[in-house]
Amino acid sequence: MSKTLHEFKITKKLPGTLARAGEITTPHGIILTPAFIAGGTNATVKAMTGEMLDDIGAQAVLANTYHLMLRPGVEVMKAAGGINKFMSYDKPTYTDSGGYQVFSLGVAYKKGINKVTNSVTGDSKSAVHSNTQLAKIDDEGVSFRSHIDGSPLRMTPESSMQLQWGIGADIHFNFDECTAPLAQYDYIVEALNRTHSWAKRCKSEHEKLWNEAESLGNPYQALYGVVQGGRHEELRRKSSKFMSDLDFDGFGIGGVFEPGEISETVRWVVEELPENKPRHLLGMGNQISDLFLGVEYGIDTFDCIAFTRQARNGNIYTRNGRINITNLKYKKDFTPIDDTCDCYTCKNYTSAYIYHLLKAGEILGLTLASLHNEYFAINLVDKIRASIVDDTFFDLKDEYIKHYPIN
Repeated sequence: MSKTLHEFKITKKLPGTLARAGEITTPHGIILTPAFIAGGTNATVKAMTGEMLDDIGAQAVLANTYHLMLRPGVEVMKAAGGINKFMSYDKPTYTDSGGYQVFSLGVAYKKGINKVTNSVTGDSKSAVHSNTQLAKIDDEGVSFRSHIDGSPLRMTPESSMQLQWGIGADIHFNFDECTAPLAQYDYIVEALNRTHSWAKRCKSEHEKLWNEAESLGNPYQALYGVVQGGRHEELRRKSSKFMSDLDFDGFGIGGVFEPGEISETVRWVVEELPENKPRHLLGMGNQISDLFLGVEYGIDTFDCIAFTRQARNGNIYTRNGRINITNLKYKKDFTPIDDTCDCYTCKNYTSAYIYHLLKAGEILGLTLASLHNEYFAINLVDKIRASIVDDTFFDLKDEYIKHYPIN
């Protein structure tokens, strides 16, 4: 079985930019890029079925290794035949490494990352903490507690690879340390060095697991290297060069971005990465401008759970900007959320009905709102891809940015 089951080719470049259209080939099909990858944390996009994802044009789903290791457990997923069979989904899938959740779930970005010192040895270790310490980071890996029942757990680069191969997605990411946005420079350097060390260990374990899988006739699962380095140009470029030298199948750009930071940070990274491999922006925010800026500066795929999360709170994306459908003015609005939208929700239901469902706490409201928002994001990136092909990218960008300005 050949690694060529994961391939990337560029089909069109946009002059004067780093934007390109392309194709990623995986064992479960081809992803046309740029593409918005649906966020399916628990092997499901919240409130939506796989058939709904097909109907709105989703090309792939990204699941979360941390959550799946806790529930249902990787052994269950292996017994089911892997994530695609488990969730009855026949298109490409991704899994993240679990690192972001280990470091940040619960309190990391509220309380920050500090040092703790062993009272016996005097050794200094990094820790994410609140009143109860949730995660302790050392050079070998991370010890942490389940957010479900508080049970002690351990994750290393090797175990992250083993978990991801057990889940069985087409594309994995290496185990990395994502620092808090306001972490001190010295700590970011320390975390970056650890991420680079872990990347080499991930690559080694990945190769062992591939050899085992190949001997059994199983398909190749690709591994992307994650570039870190915070908001510091020299660290981002250093990390990009390091990951490039390890010859990953593709690359993820990790971190926590503030509005307006995407173009600068992504450019630093992309200028150092090889052109012939795909680039994925991990966990972008809910800024529509970031989709345009990411593509303009060389991003091929995105993932984000913000669109369905916003939908569950009544925040709806339309061609004329974002609205809150639970505002009183929509109570008697018997028009679609967006009369130019081709999603199932807008074709069949009125704003007044969605208003009613969400106010009444009806589950259908969450489904219809989520379906619309996810369609909006997927369809917009599809339009961006088409605009690269026909050289109308900047016209499309101007059309949307006037309603979704760069903050």
